[in-house]
Amino acid sequence: MFRLDGKVAVVTGGYRGLGRSMCVTLAKAGAHVIAADVLQAEVGQETLAAVSAAGGKGELMKLDVTQAEAVDEGIRELAKRLGRLDILVNNAGIARDNLLLRVSDEDIQKTFAVNVTGAINCARSAIRLMMRARTGRVVNLASVVAELGNPGQAVYSASKAALIGLTKTLAREYASRGVTVNAVAPGFIDTDMTKNLPQDAKKYMIEQIPLARIGQPDDVAAAVLFLCSDEASYITGQVIRVNGGMYV
Repeated sequence: MFRLDGKVAVVTGGYRGLGRSMCVTLAKAGAHVIAADVLQAEVGQETLAAVSAAGGKGELMKLDVTQAEAVDEGIRELAKRLGRLDILVNNAGIARDNLLLRVSDEDIQKTFAVNVTGAINCARSAIRLMMRARTGRVVNLASVVAELGNPGQAVYSASKAALIGLTKTLAREYASRGVTVNAVAPGFIDTDMTKNLPQDAKKYMIEQIPLARIGQPDDVAAAVLFLCSDEASYITGQVIRVNGGMYV
């Protein structure tokens, strides 16, 4: 079950954190994985090494998701070279947290450019190819704060809520072409973003989680794998919450 043999998958923001875990998980299931990221290729080498160690196949792709023409060109080129594109995971994202009255215009514009416009750019290019094949999987990475809210994350939570709206609309638009579009909304996950939080903050967050622990990147990657698999072919427009019960 949950095999992706012969499938080609693009994971944006794939060089580290959740993206790296998703790349390894999808590759382990048989997909040829393209880890796409704006970071330098040296950063992605660890992801490639982890993919190889898991017995999978993958490659790196330099990609700035905010640049629509470059996104379209890159996705078209890889689909032509590899013969197909089956899966897109819109994972690229940034967080510039601050109370609303302290948020700069630049922070707002950059957050939405990456988190929302970037996902739209990638989905538009990928779905165009998936429509022709009459099959495809798109998974958008939302967040628990998109539904729960969190002080200091007004802009970030708004951008992730936008991804949920995007997910539901695209699911309706392209279901007839065999393309499913879903979202995964992680909760408090053990990543580079959370490692630097003060211990008091971590303790407070864990107290809000019924399962009383921090989630792991593999927990999120497993949900993504399921949505990309044939077993999820009758699921579209949904938000899969991976949050330990933090929001139900």
